Parts: sequence; C-alpha cells; structure tokens
Amino acid sequence: MNAVVDFSKAAGSALSANASSLTSYRVILDSAIPQHQTADGTADVVSLGGERLIFINRFYHPDVSATSQMLYDLTRRLARCGYEVHVICSRQLYGDAKAHLPAHEIIEGVHVHRVMGTRFGRDQLSARAIDYASFYLWAFVMMLKLVRNDDVLIVKTDPPLISVPAALVSRLRGAHLVNWLQDLFPEVASLLGHHRIPRWAGAMLRWLRDRSLKAAAINVVIGENMKQCVLARGVPSQSIRVIENWSDGEFVTPKATVESRLHSKLELDGKFVVGYSGNLGRAHEFETMLKAAIQLQHHKDVVFLMIGGGARMQQLRSAVDAAGLRNFLFLPYQPRHALSDSMAAVDVHLTCLLPELEGLIVPSKFYGILAAGRPTVAIGDTAGEIAHIVMRHGCGVAVQTGHYRQLADILLMLKSDANLRSVMGKRARELFVAQHTADHGALRWRKALADIRTTGLMVPALA
Repeated sequence: MNAVVDFSKAAGSALSANASSLTSYRVILDSAIPQHQTADGTADVVSLGGERLIFINRFYHPDVSATSQMLYDLTRRLARCGYEVHVICSRQLYGDAKAHLPAHEIIEGVHVHRVMGTRFGRDQLSARAIDYASFYLWAFVMMLKLVRNDDVLIVKTDPPLISVPAALVSRLRGAHLVNWLQDLFPEVASLLGHHRIPRWAGAMLRWLRDRSLKAAAINVVIGENMKQCVLARGVPSQSIRVIENWSDGEFVTPKATVESRLHSKLELDGKFVVGYSGNLGRAHEFETMLKAAIQLQHHKDVVFLMIGGGARMQQLRSAVDAAGLRNFLFLPYQPRHALSDSMAAVDVHLTCLLPELEGLIVPSKFYGILAAGRPTVAIGDTAGEIAHIVMRHGCGVAVQTGHYRQLADILLMLKSDANLRSVMGKRARELFVAQHTADHGALRWRKALADIRTTGLMVPALA
C-alpha cells in the first residue's frame, strides 16, 4: 500500500498545476489548426463549407452503446460547423436486434441512412456473423450510392473489417478513406473466447485489414499504445492520428452523491458505493472485482453497483448468486439523459480490461468517469493506457489483474478517506475539461480533416 500513499500525495500536489494549464492547452490546440477570421473577428478552424463526410458504423443514435454515442457527439458538432454529414448504419439497436428504426431521417442536421439486414442478434456467434454479413452487403450498396469523388469516407470498426469494402469504394469513387479504430480485429477475436480464429484465417484477415489501413488517407487511433500496434503493422506514421475518446459534458456533469435520485431510490445512504457503468463484454475481466467483493462481504456498508449489460454481465450475476453475495446490485443501461444522476450514485468507479488486450482496446467508459468527477480504479495492466493516465494525473488508482486483495485494500482506503476521493474526483473533472470533452474531440477531428486538404493526403493505391 506504500505506492498508493505516495500516489495520493502526488494527486494533491498536482491540482494547482492542472488549473493553470487549462487556458494554455486550448491555445496550443487551436494554434495547430488551420484558421481564418470569422465575421466577428474571432479565429475559427478553416471552414470547408459543403464538404461531404460519410460515416459508417452499425449503430447510431438513438442507440446508447458507447461507439454510437461518440459518433452522435461528433457528427452533430461537425454538422453545426457546416459539413454535410451522412451516417450509414443499421436499423437496429445494440440491445434490440428487432428494433426497426426509420430507413432515413435527419437528426440535428445529420443525414442518417439505415440499411436493411438480418436480425438474429448478438447472443450466438453464428447469428452475429450472419448479421455482420448482411450489413457488409447493404452498407456496400449504400456506399456505392452515396460516395462521390473527393468525399471523405470515415469508417469505424463495427462490424469488423468494414474498412475493407470501404477502401474499395474509396478507390472506385476517388474518395478519401479515414479509418476510426476503436479496436483491432482480428487480434482481439484471436485472443478471446472459445471460438478463436484459426492461425491461417487470422493471417489472411490481418493482411486484408492492413491493406485497408495502408490505403487510408488517415487512420485515427484512440490511444498511444494502439498507435504503436498500428505502426508495427507497417502503416505509415504520417497517416496516424491519436484522437482519444471522450464524454459529452452536456449529458454528464458532476453531482454530489446526496443529490443523486438513483442513490436515494436504491436506499444507498450511508453506503460506500463501488460502481461499474457500461458494457461488460468478453474483453473485460470481472474475477478480480468478484474476489475483492468476497473479501469485503462482511463490510455491510460496501456495495457494488453494476449498471449496463454485455456478454459477461450475466456471467457476473450468476457468479454473484453462486457465491451467495449480497453486496451487489444490478441495473440495466440507463438512458443518456440520466447518466449524470446514475454516475453520481457511485463513490468510486471501476474499469477493467484483459491485460493481453492492452493496445488493442481502450475502455471508453473511463472518459465518462472523468466527466462525472469521480475517482477511477483501473483493473488491468498497470503499465496500460488508462493506468498510465490515472497515475500520471492523480485521478485514480491502478490495480494489476488478479490482485484482488490489493483491490479490496484500496477500496477500503478510499472508503475511509473522503478527502482523497474528493481530490481525485476534482482532478478527474479538471482533466476532462482540459482534454476530453466532446468539443475537444470534434476540434481534433476538424484538424485531421483539414490535414487531408492542406497537406494533400490522398488515398494511396491498393497495392
């Protein structure tokens, strides 16, 4: 626990330095972007009025999954800036394959094109593969219909390898391809589950994926570790931009725990609440948390509040029942307008990622925790992306996967030290305001898009 004590001192001493850096950070960020003078004399990013941006992701607003929310945050901001923004997505919701959203609508200036497809859902791998295949087909048809010469085609990573047909369409239409990498497939799939990809198939899929990355004008990655993974695949460094994920401060703002309606509804007064909010999927590990909860089960004032879903959430619920634990509460995903309230119901938030996936995935829920002004306990590789941020900025603690006794000790320490929690929470919010708002993300994206024009980045040949 000595490392934790030293860390808490570092957290307190760093607060003043961050406060003085907020203004300078924005000056540096703004100066890096092509600008002109607006009518009122203020500087703005170069407006490429009428430039067409076409995004592809399987889900979009009103879907509440993390990738959908970030895409919604970005596209509506870009539409406000004068871009002509289109989104190609499915007619489903992440949690409801039977949903039937409109084929076309305009949401806050964004043209949403929802393609047809099968609706088998996510419960079985074979069903998911069929849904993927149908989306590939109809998204490809829609791309051919929409994409024009000199458009910018921006492709996320759901479904996996959608960048491959997008690269072909970009070449055929003379468009600029931008890959927005939320994870690296097939590496993630090769490391997870009982249905691992055969070595020969993985090699073929990596070759296809790498060709689509090398064919892009820009590849946006969400962390420095992911950048190193992409560089290791032979992707040119000049095409890579690091744009970390974010949270939208319009929806998540700090609130005192006593002001949380959910906290009151669940009768959590006098409890120390350890929370997890969002997807608990195959990339996440819950055994460390579960074993820590077993260690803490006799501390009647410690409660674990799990909000969300995912492949492993039901597994965790079953494991909790099997262990006879009474210190867990489970809730479904909360609507976005209620996020501030649900995040405020928690004293300390957890993130978790399998160590072997470091550099392949970055848990996006971390940025919502920053926005809520709460400490993060990052379970995973203590040399990983999120662990590095929380330790560097003093907004949480990192715990190595499997070290459940240390996790239990850290939670008890945070429970007993409200001042330390306050310092970490304040530090988290300051970091969010300085670097990780949706407006920061949109500004970085506008710079990346401007780079395509100002530096002459074009789609290289698919060789």
